[in-house]
Amino acid sequence: MVALGGGTGLSAVLRGLKHHVAETPKDRGRCPISDLAAIVAVSDDGGSSGRLRREYRVLPPGDIRNCMVALSTDEHLLGRLFQYRFPRGRGLAGHSFGNLFLTALTNVTGDFSRAVQVSSQVLSIRGRIFPSTEQNVTLEAELEDGTIVAGESRISRSRKRILRVRLSPRRVRPSAQALAALRHADLILVGPGSLYTSLIPNLLLQDVVEVIANSSATRVYIANLMTQPGETSHYSVADHVRAIYDHAGRRLFDYAVVNRAPIAPRLLRRYREEGAAPVRASLTELSRMGLKCVEADLLQQDRVVRHDQEALAKLLLEKFVRPHS
Repeated sequence: MVALGGGTGLSAVLRGLKHHVAETPKDRGRCPISDLAAIVAVSDDGGSSGRLRREYRVLPPGDIRNCMVALSTDEHLLGRLFQYRFPRGRGLAGHSFGNLFLTALTNVTGDFSRAVQVSSQVLSIRGRIFPSTEQNVTLEAELEDGTIVAGESRISRSRKRILRVRLSPRRVRPSAQALAALRHADLILVGPGSLYTSLIPNLLLQDVVEVIANSSATRVYIANLMTQPGETSHYSVADHVRAIYDHAGRRLFDYAVVNRAPIAPRLLRRYREEGAAPVRASLTELSRMGLKCVEADLLQQDRVVRHDQEALAKLLLEKFVRPHS
């Protein structure tokens, strides 16, 4: 199983699935996932990740750190340590321990992917994590008024509609390990996550697109729950898929997983004040695009709206994973 994304969406998927990953060959009778791999976008340039990227010329560690913690077998101690953010200190305030650890280890080993591998061993993660590319890339967006915005953090802050995003430099080589994982996958998951800044950056790598498009794996898009102000205002699930196809230049998905549970009115009011709304399912339109739709109650809502990690994992396993013989 291979999951592509970035930000908090990918971490939520991984956290739910890790309990079903076989750690040894003996576990495969009761654990349906023999191998779980995450492919993570590396265009983040904000916060601690952005500072380390500029000062040390490393790939942004934040999203990869979140995925490592999500897959960790000891989230209560080591996971909390990697997520610890320094509240004060000249040059230290705002940095997380995990980001600093990955940056230091990259300088010690001379290789970011090797640093991720070693850090994963420290956290005893159930699965593997790869950056989508090992090149230092910048995300650029063309907005509806013709403005070109460079940098993921600036794109996320914009409230104007995005026409298109691209990577700089234009020709970017994907990680060989990420491609290998995709080639061996039986199930490929994309989403949930910020459409233009977490999902599409992975699919601007032409080799990644070709492997997914030609794969015999089941390919599943997991729909977002809420729109994002500016970035996906008024978007339906079909609009999200269409944007992915427009950038990839290929049809990539067999299924769309869509939440059907209603959102509490108090939360709807709060999100509307921020310019966000539930993503419309648009099931008929998705069907016309050739996707089979799977609807389920996937909602967890307290102070915010998010996917129920356990419910999502259960659905993915029941619908798309054949039990071992």
